[in-house]
Amino acid sequence: MKIKKIPRYGDTLKEKLYLPAIFSGMKVTLSHFITNLKDTDNLRVVWYPEEKPKDITKRYRGVHRLTHRYDGSIRCVACFMCATACPAECIFIEAKERDDGIDEKEPKRFEIDLLECVFCGECVEACPCDAIRMDTGIFSFIGKKREDFILTKDKLLANKELKEG
Repeated sequence: MKIKKIPRYGDTLKEKLYLPAIFSGMKVTLSHFITNLKDTDNLRVVWYPEEKPKDITKRYRGVHRLTHRYDGSIRCVACFMCATACPAECIFIEAKERDDGIDEKEPKRFEIDLLECVFCGECVEACPCDAIRMDTGIFSFIGKKREDFILTKDKLLANKELKEG
């Protein structure tokens, strides 16, 4: 039986100290810093928030929104597919019967906690009714309290699709 021995690296004192590797990385960082300091006109800078990024594509996953049907009713039927598919478990739904005589449910409470959301888009893929989308183009969401980052049903219905143009 042949056994192949593979030599291990990192046995020398120089490799065990890690200091030469750290100094080598610092040398590269310092050289880039000095290069950028000498030629500040070639730096690519976005003056956010005064200047919005221009490289946001249509496939960008922004803040969520709920859609309406043609008759104005909410498209969501409270099937819990989005909440089930969500890996972060940040979608909370409470169902109720519709008031207009149609034999299906609608969400009484529909909330998304943006502080827990990882913006993966699994909820959009799982929805059988195309009720939830992430095409608002809102990429910056700020607030002062935790409650500001919880999107209720009314806030989700108020979000509009990003129109290119």
